[in-house]
Amino acid sequence: MSPYPRTNPVRISRLPWRSRLWPWVFVLGVAAGTMLPARHWLLHLPWLQPPASLGIDNDSETVWRRAGNPTTRHPVDVLYTIDGDTFDARVHLWPGTDLRTRVRLRGIDAPELKAQCACELRMAEAAADELRRLLAEGEVAIYNIGPDKYQGRVVADVATKRTANVSNALLDGGYARAYGGGHRDGWCDGR
Repeated sequence: MSPYPRTNPVRISRLPWRSRLWPWVFVLGVAAGTMLPARHWLLHLPWLQPPASLGIDNDSETVWRRAGNPTTRHPVDVLYTIDGDTFDARVHLWPGTDLRTRVRLRGIDAPELKAQCACELRMAEAAADELRRLLAEGEVAIYNIGPDKYQGRVVADVATKRTANVSNALLDGGYARAYGGGHRDGWCDGR
């Protein structure tokens, strides 16, 4: 005689219909979930939205794709400057359409605030202050907009009320150097 109690195999296979349904609900849920474009509808859930203060909600690709003619000037509201050659802006492409992006000035390279030496840091702070002063002139507009090598920003020429080309003003003042792409040399002595 067996030490284990006897079980009826027929009774085991006859689970209630609800218990037999759950595995199929799971399988169908997984199949439907893999077919849905989840990233599109997940991004619209309010609890998954990044805070606007993080600056993640930019529209750089839309800005440069929809900018149109390179000579067309688009007014911008400067939100803040990042360093001597980049600022965060709200671009007014069409009436009622405001897109947020980072704008890098075309054709220049300014010292970085994440400096390698004290001299570079001083130059970076001076360049950022000069860019702030130029942008504070008002009536800031961007034109000749293109994609940047880093996602999340555009490259553009910038003009203000009194300055026809902000990049040229920074070059003339010695706050930046000409840059056409490729390798950038350091700003510290001996580099």
